[in-house]
Amino acid sequence: MSTAATRTPLDRARIVDAAIRLADADGLEATSMRRVAESLGVTPMALYKHLGGRDELLDGMVDRLIEHVGGPDGSGTWREVLRARILATRAALAAHPWARDAVESRTLASPRVLAYMDSLMAVMFDGGLSADLVHHAMHALSTRMWGFTRDVMPTPRLPEDPDERARAMAGYAASYPAIVRMATTAPHADLGCDDDAEFAFALDLLLGGIEQLHLAGWRSPDRS
Repeated sequence: MSTAATRTPLDRARIVDAAIRLADADGLEATSMRRVAESLGVTPMALYKHLGGRDELLDGMVDRLIEHVGGPDGSGTWREVLRARILATRAALAAHPWARDAVESRTLASPRVLAYMDSLMAVMFDGGLSADLVHHAMHALSTRMWGFTRDVMPTPRLPEDPDERARAMAGYAASYPAIVRMATTAPHADLGCDDDAEFAFALDLLLGGIEQLHLAGWRSPDRS
């Protein structure tokens, strides 16, 4: 039996799966149409029969990651259900280090992405929130609806040498006393940040604030 006769037919799903494996191994930048084609043992032109190009490939990769996420569908308040869905999305994307860059690189929401966003809004509408508040809540959630946030700027690392470290801390204390107070007195601040805990903290702050606005009957200012 020939190799051609036994080869699994190429389709969009196989291409996307191969791209995800390649991105997991070598990063998003390495995931070119040529590299994906090589991993499948075909020519790059064979991929273009199923995908319009790399942008469409990235859309397919993002779609695949969110295809089965959404969190538990069990009972709970709108806030609990929304929190669970976002944390489930965070867990799904966290398994793929390239996912954050892929999501942020998309310029137009795919039908799968729109369906995910629609599901989050539906949770809030089912909880009785107004369209006005849902609109602002989605803006406030921003990238958090995908389970990640971006730090504006990383802070400088302290020197490893104890003497240099002490001198640096003394300089920081003189110039940035509030930063040093937080770093030296907050519990566990010297152990580094727990990204999952920090994400959940910010998400709870947002959802709690949205809930309070809902209970207060909040409406956006009249701009007429």
